[in-house]
Amino acid sequence: MNKIIERLKDINRDKATNELHDQGYTTLKNMLTTEECDQLIQAYQADHTYRKTITMERYRFGLGEYKYFQYPLPELITEIRENIYTLLAPIANQWMQVLHIDKAFPSSHQEFKNTCHENGQTKPTVLILKYGHGGFNTLHQDLYGEIYFPMQLVLFLNEPEEDYTGGEFVLTEQIPRAQSKANVLRPKRGDILIFSTNFRPVKGSKGYYRVNMKHGVSPLHSGERHTLGIIFHDALT
Repeated sequence: MNKIIERLKDINRDKATNELHDQGYTTLKNMLTTEECDQLIQAYQADHTYRKTITMERYRFGLGEYKYFQYPLPELITEIRENIYTLLAPIANQWMQVLHIDKAFPSSHQEFKNTCHENGQTKPTVLILKYGHGGFNTLHQDLYGEIYFPMQLVLFLNEPEEDYTGGEFVLTEQIPRAQSKANVLRPKRGDILIFSTNFRPVKGSKGYYRVNMKHGVSPLHSGERHTLGIIFHDALT
């Protein structure tokens, strides 16, 4: 998987950092090849790879299906998870500092994962999602326990307008004492979207304040849409 490591080294870190500070999300373009996307989609049926399958409508999460991976994760996913974490940890620590939250994240993902496991959060939260016609995902936050990381990733495995229509990624911001703001994003196949898991700091006239964020997927009009979510903290169950 040296090729993905090389691609990760070429990330424009200043641009990604500035966009995460300014808007709570950033897109890394063309990080996965078409072949890598196809391999991840094809592996959806390999049940030995996954620990749990969730039918979304059963829990009123939306309409579609997703599967949680089990450890050990595929090498490609591990490389992305560990390398992008090192980019995000300093940003996350700055967010905690300006919001006066007494929390600090270690520089390596292994150290952070150890903290999760010490607190009983031992189940991997990496998941692959599949939507068909009419499929959608309600607005939510991916929090699986007291230990969490404030940013996460989505890998886009299909090409919009070619493989599916609709199915936009929706990211909302609940600004205190104001109406919510919605960002509607359409990354292409092979792109990685980094975004806030549950909140981000915004600078106001009296210092920084906390803006809560949720994410979801708008209904698909046609086709099939696969994405792969990489969450850095593990889960209790």
